[in-house]
Amino acid sequence: MKNLFKPSSNCWKVAQAQRAAFIIDGEDYFRALHEAMREARRSIIIVGWDLHSELRLIRDGECEGYPDKLGDLLEYLVDKCKDLNIYLLGWDFAMIYAMEREFFPRYKLKWSTHERVHFLLDGEHPVGASQHQKIVVIDDVVAFSGGLDLSKWRWDTSAHEPDNPLREDPDGQLYPPFHDVQMIVDGDASKALAELAKQRWTKACGSEPFIDEAIAAGDPWPSSFKPDFNDVAIAIARTLPLHKGAPEVREVERLYLDSLAAAQDFIYIENQYLSSFRIGEVLQASLQQAEGPEIVIVQPKETGGWLEQHTMDVLRGRIIAKLREADRHRRLRLFYPQIAASPAVELMVHAKVMIIDDCFARVGSSNLSNRSLGLDSECDLAIFGEKNSAEAATISAFRNRLIAEHLGVAEHDVAEALTKRGSLIEAIETLRSGARCLRPLQTEISKEIDQWVPESELLDPEKPIEPEELFDYLISPHQQLSASRHMLTITVLVAGMLCLAALLHWLSFPDGIGRETAAAAINGLKQSPYAPLIVVAGFVLGGLLAFPVTLLIIVTVIIFGPWQGLLYTLVGAETSAVSTFLLGRRLGRNAVDRLTGNLVNRLSLNLSESGFKGILTYRIIPVAPFAVINMIAGISKIRLRDFAFATFIGLLPGVTVIVIIAQWIASFVHAPDPADFAALLGATITVGIALTALMLWLRRRH
Repeated sequence: MKNLFKPSSNCWKVAQAQRAAFIIDGEDYFRALHEAMREARRSIIIVGWDLHSELRLIRDGECEGYPDKLGDLLEYLVDKCKDLNIYLLGWDFAMIYAMEREFFPRYKLKWSTHERVHFLLDGEHPVGASQHQKIVVIDDVVAFSGGLDLSKWRWDTSAHEPDNPLREDPDGQLYPPFHDVQMIVDGDASKALAELAKQRWTKACGSEPFIDEAIAAGDPWPSSFKPDFNDVAIAIARTLPLHKGAPEVREVERLYLDSLAAAQDFIYIENQYLSSFRIGEVLQASLQQAEGPEIVIVQPKETGGWLEQHTMDVLRGRIIAKLREADRHRRLRLFYPQIAASPAVELMVHAKVMIIDDCFARVGSSNLSNRSLGLDSECDLAIFGEKNSAEAATISAFRNRLIAEHLGVAEHDVAEALTKRGSLIEAIETLRSGARCLRPLQTEISKEIDQWVPESELLDPEKPIEPEELFDYLISPHQQLSASRHMLTITVLVAGMLCLAALLHWLSFPDGIGRETAAAAINGLKQSPYAPLIVVAGFVLGGLLAFPVTLLIIVTVIIFGPWQGLLYTLVGAETSAVSTFLLGRRLGRNAVDRLTGNLVNRLSLNLSESGFKGILTYRIIPVAPFAVINMIAGISKIRLRDFAFATFIGLLPGVTVIVIIAQWIASFVHAPDPADFAALLGATITVGIALTALMLWLRRRH
């Protein structure tokens, strides 16, 4: 393998470092960082996906008189050094990660800290993208970069004991073993990372960070940490998305593709994800060659919570199925690290590492996902060493140390097995025994889940998704007018219910049909032991008569209140959907065609092909009345089980919104206020105008 670094192509620049080292796992990284920050004289810049002020950097008490928590340490350092400025830049995160983040970080890291501790949330990225770089720069002299954030759930020792009491988050909760890798560099390489971090701050803030260059910097290299390399070239590769006129940068992707294609003997990968179709293609091509490199991939058994397991793990399963099909020469192995067998404890692999042919080592923030190649902001560092050079020996030792950690053996055992066998796969197989080991990764996915999980273009996009593209993906262009027209009809129905509620209060009615009579009837229904059955029967009858389900939901909530109304609505709507689905299946295509008109051909074919995903989409963005979709689904090839589950999941967001609106209407009915009525009616009219404008735009577009 030859040196393949090409500035402005597969890397931003190649910069020299007098010292560089790999840092494996959070305990060593946080200690090195704690030591380095204590020596800061003029600046500390931290750029991360997440920052947590209560993170304990040191957990064995050996802090040399300094605070062990991140926020307290930063406060202490600016008090101690009057010229020091600290800049903290965290991703302005999506709410989907709120449970993983610190509550109210603006207060913890800005309002309650020193004036020379500058904190900012970075929202300068396309919709759906994230600031994913993890960089710390001290005085522009020493810099850290890799996969580790200064966040909770990151600290762990390389021993990864299953029950280590020190592996505790700021909330006092224990979390599972966690593995990641960082790099430390100095010299021109650290200056380059400083430039990158400052650019990110300037983009997010609008002004450059102030750093007094006249102040002499010391040597913040952590005293307890020995360099692995001396006088080595560091390639820096970035991903920057197209945003606000700034061009996209895809150096991370180019370096992946170039290095994988150049591999001859071994490819060793540790990564949290594997969902990039481009990387999948180059790995497939490598496996199909008669002579090619062995490929060993180490990943977590499961990537995260339920959502990731049913999205990113499914995308991984699809890629790996293609790799296994291409592996005719048996050169592919996929593993996950197991820490203990009884009870089973797996290691969360968060590292982003690639080592090729003992000559090329890469550590960074980028996952093997589409979004890391073109949507998120990323930063990777890479080193090349000529064959039989000191750099190559260090790269080889780094790989052996990682494998030894996962197998629970000594580093020299891995080196000896590799020398003896001449095969990375065989070396691992000979050492793979005991409770702590690398176990084969099973990635098969059920047909049901595979059917309803969308393709990677939506779940793992490689570029910013424009609203038009997303709309076209969810609803095919020839169905968009129908969807907007139907949603406008729902809006008009809501407006009509508001006006009816006003009439009940502000107009006089003859005796016997006033509010008192209606209230008595409602109370009688609420107190009836048969109320649930009556409501469900009403929904079923309404479905058979094609009565608007939106009105049924509003009436149910007005009568029974939000929580009981939500429960009755979900049960009633689900039962109605299944009933009309079975009716459509019973009547057959010809009868349904007469009842629903020309929608049958379009929707039945779509539902037969897309199944779960189609039903889910049409529940969220209806292209036709509720009952019509149910009956057409009945004559399609979709299974009843998939239909019922997709209907329930798809009903949740829309029904929840309608329940909230219905509760507002109910509150108005019980305590009328002209101002509230005007606000609700105004909001409804605004939505109606927006939907009308959408319909006109769609007509022009078509």
